[in-house]
Amino acid sequence: MNNEICPALGVAHPADGPARPDFARPSPHRLGGEPDFLRLERAAGQHALRADPRYATRANLFADSTVHASSEHLRLMARTVAAVEHVAVLPAFRQRVLAHAMPIAQHPPRCAGVFLGYDFHLTTNGPRLIEINTNAGGPLLNTLLLASPPADPCAPTTMHAAAARIEAIFIAMFREEWRLAQRGGEGRPLRRIAIVDREPAAQYLAPEFELFRHFFEAHGIAALIADPRELSFDGQRLSCRGDRIDLVYNRLTDFVLHDPQHAVLRAAYLADAIVLTPHPQSHALFADKRNLVALADSDWLERIGVADDDREILAATIPQTAAVRPDNAEAFWRSRRQWFFKPAAGFGSKAAYRGDKLTRRVFGEIVAHGGYVAQEVVAAPERQVAADGVAEHFRIDLRNYVYQGHVQLVAARLYRGQTTNFRTPGGGFAAVFPLAGSSRKDSRT
Repeated sequence: MNNEICPALGVAHPADGPARPDFARPSPHRLGGEPDFLRLERAAGQHALRADPRYATRANLFADSTVHASSEHLRLMARTVAAVEHVAVLPAFRQRVLAHAMPIAQHPPRCAGVFLGYDFHLTTNGPRLIEINTNAGGPLLNTLLLASPPADPCAPTTMHAAAARIEAIFIAMFREEWRLAQRGGEGRPLRRIAIVDREPAAQYLAPEFELFRHFFEAHGIAALIADPRELSFDGQRLSCRGDRIDLVYNRLTDFVLHDPQHAVLRAAYLADAIVLTPHPQSHALFADKRNLVALADSDWLERIGVADDDREILAATIPQTAAVRPDNAEAFWRSRRQWFFKPAAGFGSKAAYRGDKLTRRVFGEIVAHGGYVAQEVVAAPERQVAADGVAEHFRIDLRNYVYQGHVQLVAARLYRGQTTNFRTPGGGFAAVFPLAGSSRKDSRT
């Protein structure tokens, strides 16, 4: 996308692959001298979206503002993504992280896995990778935001073109998943996709399920939304409501399909009778919080052959992370205020605790339960925006939607409180653009 046409695009959505900057470590001098590396601006288009009957039942889904970040931060996030994915293919890394994964994660997947979500907090010294999620929610909703009337000075036709381009990237990704499952051969065409989640109509992001159903059908692929209990498997074919399913777009948060209600889907996956995306191995390789311990260990990364520039960017962007064990529990308790405690397989901040809010009883349960990591606290940046002359403050979290190492879309979540949520009036998903005048050459030192 041509930056001369619209400076707000092209950097925020580097779908052709992250540009490799001339350096790996953020420049403290440049970034530290840019107090405005992140801004909020009031936007008008989201009001129309919130009034749309499709989304009106989901309060605080769309924020009142757009987010503007420096292109250097955006590019460094893309470099971090690329570095993580370079490490993830190394045999030594895979051996280490799969050793503590559930057996189903050892099953060779037939595809790569759609929509990894790399979540960052931005700081004056560059971005910090807080966590990676599989089946990250919000990609189509945030694409929709791009086509809403923007605060950015770009022409509306350019914004619609940007949204259409991202949608084309998304459908190409699902077709690529199907092609990979055919082991590169022609095979039969992708005919039907099931979007699967527990009680899908009750999910907060249910409107996005409908968006995906219409999206697939608009591209000639039959689609349905289903609870996993509606699936049946005859040993060869997975079906739903009498129709054969080719690919399951997996929105479940049971990442290893352990729940008995997911037994049918699990059996079809292990029999290679279905293309499941994302799949259990994707979660084990990327989203297990224990992986951050390995990715933050620069000495170990050097020993397994990780390139110098990848190690440098990971050292700069991944907060200090360590496993919580009985032998180091007391040290973590004494220094708890500087740590965030997270379960290895957690998601959506469930069972996660900020150390300064932690009681001794709960900490004892963390140690006894096991499977927790402690991550250095990196506070989400806070910005204010004026609404009718009144300043409103929001924390900002940036999510990079990623496929096979390429950032497809960057979006934000605005909120108040300790962790991301959709309970904040004026908060929710927000479109992200590079700051005006924040050009590619700014990333060079």
